[in-house]
Amino acid sequence: MSKKILTVIITLALGITAGYWLASRSPSGPATGQTSAVGGERKPLFYRNPMNPTVTSPVPAKDSMGMDYVPVYADDLTGGGSAGTVVIDPTVVQDIGVRTALVSRKAISRTIQTVGRVAYDEDLLARLHPKVSGWIEKLFVSETGEAVKPDTMLLSIYSPQLVASEQEYLLALKNADTLAKSPFADIRNGAQALLHSSRERLELLDVPAHQMSTLEKTRKIIKALHIHSPLAGIVLAIGAREGQYVTPQTELYKIADLSRVWVYVDVYEYEIPWVRLHDAAEMRLVSQPGRVFEGKISYIYPYLDPQTRTNKVRFEVENPDRLLKPDMFADVILYPNAKPDALVIPTAAIIRTGETPRVFVQTGKGTFEPRRVEPGLESGEETEILKGLTAGERVVTSAQFLLDSESSLAEAAAKMVAPTQDAAKMPKHGEMK
Repeated sequence: MSKKILTVIITLALGITAGYWLASRSPSGPATGQTSAVGGERKPLFYRNPMNPTVTSPVPAKDSMGMDYVPVYADDLTGGGSAGTVVIDPTVVQDIGVRTALVSRKAISRTIQTVGRVAYDEDLLARLHPKVSGWIEKLFVSETGEAVKPDTMLLSIYSPQLVASEQEYLLALKNADTLAKSPFADIRNGAQALLHSSRERLELLDVPAHQMSTLEKTRKIIKALHIHSPLAGIVLAIGAREGQYVTPQTELYKIADLSRVWVYVDVYEYEIPWVRLHDAAEMRLVSQPGRVFEGKISYIYPYLDPQTRTNKVRFEVENPDRLLKPDMFADVILYPNAKPDALVIPTAAIIRTGETPRVFVQTGKGTFEPRRVEPGLESGEETEILKGLTAGERVVTSAQFLLDSESSLAEAAAKMVAPTQDAAKMPKHGEMK
């Protein structure tokens, strides 16, 4: 080989080596991902896999199919709004079926359908006990279920204590008659005081008025005391029979007045906020087709049933015809009072996939912002919103789960902005002192 050819080869080798050395010392180009904003061009925050958006790269790259990663800019993530805001072309919005509804203020209410059970009105229950100990002489009402009227004679009872009190009263009567013409006022007044106290003792032992009158007229001891019904009703229980010895602890009769009944209903926990005292209630019975019985809630029990997790509620119904019988079951509808001026949206707009419910608010044409909300009462297909929205805004009611998926991805990607920007501000190799 000649010296001339050798010289050319050596010169080419030196040129290639020098060019490679200069290239390695020059600043990195677009492949490094640190694209400078020249001529107003935007700087990508990162690059996203075109087939799998969850895969990103801080520098330009290619996927397994050789496709270039797509650059993502700051305004692509936020759309000019908060993190998670989704920007969609209006044509695409229509294609995927995004529909919105207006946030408005209105009165909301609901009806509660449940099952009721008819029961006795405890205020109209009577339990009869004797005031003295003794023996039952005669039962005038001896069958349970029998109807009685006020002052109906129920039984007669013989009591030694009662006989002694009658003797006292008869002596006081005779003494008062004898001393009625005494010239001494103190003696006359003392006789009258004794008569009054002995009569009062008999009245406290529940001696009826007709027996008191008979005792005063005949001046003879009445062996048996009569006990009468204090109200009109049905005999539910009889606690003694003829010849039985009874004491004040013995319950002789249990009587219920059915002119008014109580109805118990069970309300689930999510329905409790709707129920208030004096709310209207309607009741229908299988035994009375077409008949509607009306009442108002009179009491809400302050505890829940530990097994059914329901709250017992009671309302009263008038029963003049005695058509309502205790332990009947009925279909009940409660009509709670409406809540005025509530901020309401369709229930379908609320996304409950996370810890905090949220909705998508349309902030512009094709722009949707996720918003955390605090739901309140539910009424049918509408829900009250306590926090997070204002009247006049529009919320997404369909296809919001597609928006939620894209928003979650955008929000996660937006969190990469800060570290990327911080990395851009770091001094390059060779600039550190």
